[in-house]
Amino acid sequence: MAERLRLGVNIDHVATVRNARGTAFPDPVRAALIAEAAGADGITAHLREDRRHISDRDIERLVEALTKPLNFEMAMTEEMQAIALRHGPHAICVVPERREERTTEGGLDVARDEARVAAFIAPLRERGSRVSLFIGADPRQVEAAARVGAAVIEIHTGAYCDAHHEGRPEERDAELARVRDAAALAHALGLEVHAGHGLTYETVAPVAAIPVIRELNIGHFLIGEAIMQGLAPAIAEMRRRMDAARETP
Repeated sequence: MAERLRLGVNIDHVATVRNARGTAFPDPVRAALIAEAAGADGITAHLREDRRHISDRDIERLVEALTKPLNFEMAMTEEMQAIALRHGPHAICVVPERREERTTEGGLDVARDEARVAAFIAPLRERGSRVSLFIGADPRQVEAAARVGAAVIEIHTGAYCDAHHEGRPEERDAELARVRDAAALAHALGLEVHAGHGLTYETVAPVAAIPVIRELNIGHFLIGEAIMQGLAPAIAEMRRRMDAARETP
């Protein structure tokens, strides 16, 4: 049997709903604890520069409350580096960030600025966090991630998912092949491979079936599905589909 695939649940959009009313509910930390009990292997939270969903206090409470690893997503800024160094989360995923975007659009361009990326992640590594770089399925970016000293890459699966849901099967298959090739290259270079962005019940199995991928990070879909059936059942169903994909010859 293939190695069990880990599931990281992103709880950002629980905070989005909370912030829409400016109240304390729903509580993203409570959601994280439900996710842990439902089968999540870790919790992901993105502290954006504009604090549009997760807050500084949320990160503090998550660090205190979680029994599973916290994956702290953040932009490559001095402010975020200082916050990460203060808390020392298990994992840090460095992502590109623009204030006007609705969600993370594409991956980091590590190849364009290797020296800056290497200098930025060095103290995070020294602090003891596993540093991941969120990149597109591009061999240039994979090779650059290995050169700058990242332990992990997370491959952006958004283009694959968009092509599937927009009914473009040829483009979907091409994007999936790019994800598969990037994952294989990263594995060969000694990087741990994660993937995420836009994954749903319909799109998760082909990505989960890629044997060198160790972890999927899924958020928006699961929080949306939680409105329909509850967070724990939504996570359990995603867990079932991931496991089934790994068990299929």
